[in-house]
Amino acid sequence: MLDARQSALVELGTALLSSGYRFVTPTPESHRRVLERPADPEAPGEARLLRDAFGWSRFFPLARLPSRLRGLAGAAGILDPAPDGALVRSRVRFSTLEGPGGCRIFLHSAYPTTGADAVFFGPDSYRFAAALRRSVKPARRLVDVGCGTGVGGLLLADRAREVVLADVSPRALEFAAVNSALAARAGACAPEAITLRESDVLANVPGELDAVISNPPYLVGPEGQGGRLYRDGGGELGIELASRIVTESLARLGGERGGQLVLYTGVPIIDGRNVLQDRLDLPLRQSGARWTWEELDPDVFGEELSRPCYQRTERLAAVLLTAELG
Repeated sequence: MLDARQSALVELGTALLSSGYRFVTPTPESHRRVLERPADPEAPGEARLLRDAFGWSRFFPLARLPSRLRGLAGAAGILDPAPDGALVRSRVRFSTLEGPGGCRIFLHSAYPTTGADAVFFGPDSYRFAAALRRSVKPARRLVDVGCGTGVGGLLLADRAREVVLADVSPRALEFAAVNSALAARAGACAPEAITLRESDVLANVPGELDAVISNPPYLVGPEGQGGRLYRDGGGELGIELASRIVTESLARLGGERGGQLVLYTGVPIIDGRNVLQDRLDLPLRQSGARWTWEELDPDVFGEELSRPCYQRTERLAAVLLTAELG
């Protein structure tokens, strides 16, 4: 059951999509560079205002927002005033994703996503979505581990009887609940087919399952600072969480019933080797699975390589592991 603020966010996202709103969220570095530019005075009007307000996370004059959207944003409690009180800024963003079923809209945290519980949607989400559409088979019960906004599981709702959106972050599940309602409003899923679970990997997901998908955090946490759940993959190379997801999923998918695991993540390439692939070679062989690795993007988040923890890393690559059991 959604609370009043979440319901207002569903109405706001629906209204934005109906108005023709479209916004593709870039990497944080690209976002930062765009925000260093002044707003374009040659592109006034409602469409530009909505993208600045709910996409680029700029301050904007509240009075210029259409009255219905202004009321919904107020009811959702998402507007913060600028220090001088003349402008406001949204604490959330809405990103859109085009696909075979039309355009979908997803709620996530405003830029900059520096909070420990920030929920991010960006380039990895788009790559993850594209990989899932061509890789995941129909399933009875599918679990999206570390679901974040819920994009993976919600895009596959037409391929499973039940989709479980699981995340260790209560904040992520709040966003996933809104995005589930937005998907249901668009006719993309049945509300009763979506289950939300607060869970560390699969620990709090009981029962049988036959598909696991995941796009986990994969960067090394910042030195001397608190981590951010959506990006810190754990350990010296950021691969610990992905490794856990694979090994725990293989254990749950084994047996006569079998199933499928699809993991999209980023990995350090050291001396030409995918270090996560090397780590998981033995448990994959022991599980009896049939699996493939695919490199989807050879170079992501290159700015991270200047950090001491990546001094031996040649590049960070986006990869896809697909494993089938049974």
